Amino acid sequence: MSWQSFLVDIFTYGLLAYSVSLLSCYLLFAGFSIGEIRNYLRKNSFTDYGVLAGSTQAPSISILAPAYNEGANIIENVRSLLSINYTNLEVIIINDGSKDDSLAKLIEAYHLYKADFFIDGQIETKEVKGVYRSRKIVYKKLIVVDKQNGGKADALNVGINVSNNNYIVCIDVDCILEQDAILKLAKPFLENTKERVIATGGVIRIANSCIVENGRLLKVKLPRQFLPRVQTLEYIRAFLLGRMAWSRLNGLLLISGAFGAFDKDIVIKCGGYNHKTVGEDMELVVRMRRYMQENRIPHKVSFIPDPLCWTEAPSTFKILGRQRNRWTRGTIETLQMHKIMFLNPKYGILGMLSYPYWLFFEFLAPLVEFFGFIAFIIFACFGLIQWSFFFGLLLFIFSFGFLYSVFAILMEVFTYNQYKTNKNLLLLILTAFLEPLIFHPFVVWSAVKGNIDLLRKKNSWGEMTRQGFTKEKVQQ
Repeated sequence: MSWQSFLVDIFTYGLLAYSVSLLSCYLLFAGFSIGEIRNYLRKNSFTDYGVLAGSTQAPSISILAPAYNEGANIIENVRSLLSINYTNLEVIIINDGSKDDSLAKLIEAYHLYKADFFIDGQIETKEVKGVYRSRKIVYKKLIVVDKQNGGKADALNVGINVSNNNYIVCIDVDCILEQDAILKLAKPFLENTKERVIATGGVIRIANSCIVENGRLLKVKLPRQFLPRVQTLEYIRAFLLGRMAWSRLNGLLLISGAFGAFDKDIVIKCGGYNHKTVGEDMELVVRMRRYMQENRIPHKVSFIPDPLCWTEAPSTFKILGRQRNRWTRGTIETLQMHKIMFLNPKYGILGMLSYPYWLFFEFLAPLVEFFGFIAFIIFACFGLIQWSFFFGLLLFIFSFGFLYSVFAILMEVFTYNQYKTNKNLLLLILTAFLEPLIFHPFVVWSAVKGNIDLLRKKNSWGEMTRQGFTKEKVQQ
């Protein structure tokens, strides 16, 4: 056997072993998610959320919504938050040094005045310029904070310092919440007595092409454009299968920064959000879990499958690339910060299963694909590829990915069925077929660029320009 053939064999069988390992994880996710969703739906069928909504004994919650240059939609977005059906609630909007008219619009629309307000500065932040309350009793839940620009993590830390309640819900200000979203997010904090629930996440759905009016979602529609539609499929697969499975294993390391609830006491003990990473949402969850493990406190991070929060997805490759670049850098930074957990039995399932999975299959997978493609081109140029084996492996991986996506679509149909028509179902299945050909290669390249930017010590978020929901509504 020549050395060239030896290299090709190592490449081929190494890639096969890696692929089989990853696909095996996906099969396990599918199995665990079925059990977890069935268990959730069974327990949820006995819950009367009306009692919880009006109860003064319900967990007290502060919604924290950082806002930077959101003047175009800030009034509707705040109106949506204020309409949420929950008693023990305060809504804190943190104006993170906006350069537009966001603050002026809020002051006018909600009759705000600059109030004398004590801020318990348990977490160090940028300077707070002022805290505003409304003169009208109908807006008594609203608090608006004006601060120097410091980024999302710093804005959330200010919100934590300002908040008065026991639990915080961190959201993107342009997200649209279902009316019962806070009720369902609060429930896990009440029902688990053996383990302390330190965080809860819910499903995020794509609002592109949906009909939105006055900050409320009136009608769910499947996105017309391909990029938002393929992200709809991606989110269904990630939330209904991936995160539900990790929730059943109590191995969740991530709650979406767009919508998640946290035990404020544990957040403060852990030092709040880390402004030195662009993946502050994941890093905080990992740090909180480390704190609980190191102090030997039984705990759980819960996840619920209800579609509770709707957000606008990137509709151009330029904005999508920035988003996935940032996600990659955030993941790597978090793994670096908490590398002590890797295969460390002290951290239980987090160290022995969750961290290795994120390292080998979330961080390394795009690099394996990219360098595998480069190696394939080199071997092909030298005539070293066993084409029958290559096409067989390619067909197997493509078929598995397609069927896994179809399974996720069926899970959505049999549970919450947001996209009800046969046309929408066929569109999602067609999207599942096209995803590996168009969307996935771009995501892999964006992740590779994220690795490069991290090596170059680039730590910016990148501008996330949005079209806005009002425009979608007009187009109907």
